[in-house]
Amino acid sequence: MSILLLIEQVLNGLQFGLMLFLMAAGLTLIFGVMGIINLAHGSLYMVGAFAAAGVAGATGSFALGLVAALAAAAMAGAIVEITVIRRLYTRDHLDQVLATFALILIFSEGTRWLFGSFPLFLDVPAALSGAVTLPGGIEYPLYRLAIIVIGLAVAAGLFWLIARTRIGIRIRAGESDREMIAALGVDISRLYTLVFALGAALAGFSGALVGAIQSVQVGMGEPVLILAFVVIVIGGIGSIRGAFVGAILVGLTDTLGRFLLPVLFGFVMDPSAATSVGSALASMLIYILMAAVLLFRPTGLYGRA
Repeated sequence: MSILLLIEQVLNGLQFGLMLFLMAAGLTLIFGVMGIINLAHGSLYMVGAFAAAGVAGATGSFALGLVAALAAAAMAGAIVEITVIRRLYTRDHLDQVLATFALILIFSEGTRWLFGSFPLFLDVPAALSGAVTLPGGIEYPLYRLAIIVIGLAVAAGLFWLIARTRIGIRIRAGESDREMIAALGVDISRLYTLVFALGAALAGFSGALVGAIQSVQVGMGEPVLILAFVVIVIGGIGSIRGAFVGAILVGLTDTLGRFLLPVLFGFVMDPSAATSVGSALASMLIYILMAAVLLFRPTGLYGRA
């Protein structure tokens, strides 16, 4: 095992973590501000991926595909909030879970009806294809490096939006005391629609970026949604900073675990068996990490009681 290969896996973990952050940030915003358990968040990730693949395939422009992903996911999120979620604010979490699970089925069948059952493929733009040589002689895919840069830029923009803008103040106030800001004249319904659309746009943008790495297919959002829930539990529900730290921890833990554990087990058993055992244990690492964090910090790293 070389140091260069290890650094490459660290970069892969960082790229994976930043994509999880885009998913988890929207999810934690929606839950923290609105108190809604949105199981359909993974479907909005899928909507963004299919919108990007469809528009990029029709126009040949990856940039237009990203814009379409943002617009389609945000529009779908706003429609869902107005037509379904708005009726669930005063209901218990079981009703929210059942309603948003039904939305998963609706989105899945609707997407299958529009695009068919076969996966779509989103090509990496020509300007970002190939590899770039990093310091130390590391050959790393340019597109994955671009995802890291884009993810960091979006994270910085989101932190600025929440901390420095008037709408960010309203979002934070709505998280702390929604009745008070409603009494002060803030249109709470419009604020909730905006927050839900923002969270949906982040999920759709993440799906579009990942769509150029893997195939775009129905149901692709559910496995990512599970990891996003792990991220916000580790980071603390309602905390953007917690979502960022938790996503990076999950991304690095998952990627390095799948890389290092087979190597370590290879010293004590047959290489083929070591790969199988190591991969199986690596898939458990993020849940062990979550359990360890909750053992010492029941509210997550940055969560509040």
